Amino acid sequence: MGTASPSDGHGTGRWAMVAANVGGAPTPGGSVKEPPVQHTLVMTGATRGIGRVAAEQILRRSPDTHLLVVAREASGVQLATGGRTVSYVPADLGSLRSVRSAATEIRARLDSGALPPLRAYVGNAGVQHTNALTEGPDGFESTFTVNVLAHHLLIRLLQGHFTAAARIVITASDTHFGDLRHNLGMVPGPAWKSPDILARTGAFPRPGTTAAGRTAYATSKLATIYLVHEYARRLPTGIDAVAYNPGFVPGTGLARHADPLSRFAMRRILPAMTLTPFATTRGAAGRYLADVVLGTTRAPTGSYVDRGREARSSEESYDPRREGELWDAVERFTRPSP
Repeated sequence: MGTASPSDGHGTGRWAMVAANVGGAPTPGGSVKEPPVQHTLVMTGATRGIGRVAAEQILRRSPDTHLLVVAREASGVQLATGGRTVSYVPADLGSLRSVRSAATEIRARLDSGALPPLRAYVGNAGVQHTNALTEGPDGFESTFTVNVLAHHLLIRLLQGHFTAAARIVITASDTHFGDLRHNLGMVPGPAWKSPDILARTGAFPRPGTTAAGRTAYATSKLATIYLVHEYARRLPTGIDAVAYNPGFVPGTGLARHADPLSRFAMRRILPAMTLTPFATTRGAAGRYLADVVLGTTRAPTGSYVDRGREARSSEESYDPRREGELWDAVERFTRPSP
């Protein structure tokens, strides 16, 4: 039910070991010959939680991949110790100016040949606040900025650099269903409004409450699915777009913005739910994400993958009118100021 925070990134020893030892076979002289790196995968939310697991899986299973992590500088520096299979570009996903700067740097590296051709984008970073009043530097509500606008802006700015067959995977959430079956009543369902309202603070009743913050999160995940449908329609042939739902994953970085009681429950009590069908372990959710990225799980463009299989998202999530309206709005929101 959650994704990694944009500020993820603590503890990198295992990461560095994975990145440094992927692929490679001993040569007759005893040294290790690195496999050729043939394409680049850009990923947000790769420094902890399910994103970290997925990234480790991808590096193990696809040694011809160069993983470019978009992260805050501190976590990115730590991840980049893995050698030539991992690098980073610093970015604060809560700032569209910072996202533009990151995209400019990525394009420059691709154009110069410093990076191999771009074949994938994984938008796994996300945030959930305890209110709907947190405003970012661009004047937009923070949940909407990180979970919707930042990914859209990166995709659009990198669009011309993708090499077929390319894949875009955005982490969604089953909170977008808004029913007891999918979230056990722990998160209010989405409350769709005009994107011009959703993008601003105070979009939901009692905006200073945790319930409003969670509604903002669920609504942003519904928006994610709407945009995946639009990407499938609008992006050039050879670029697939897929929404991935990890299920409810106790212990993810989303709890860091919650109240003390909720943080305690997420870390100490709810992990026991992974023994039931209602939740997914962090390891399993990360492996499922890697399967979608690498194409192991069947996922045609525009589809919704629920853990390890293609599935149907909520009935509300299929609405071409809303999808088109949202596309027009996010294009306008992410347009550089004159």
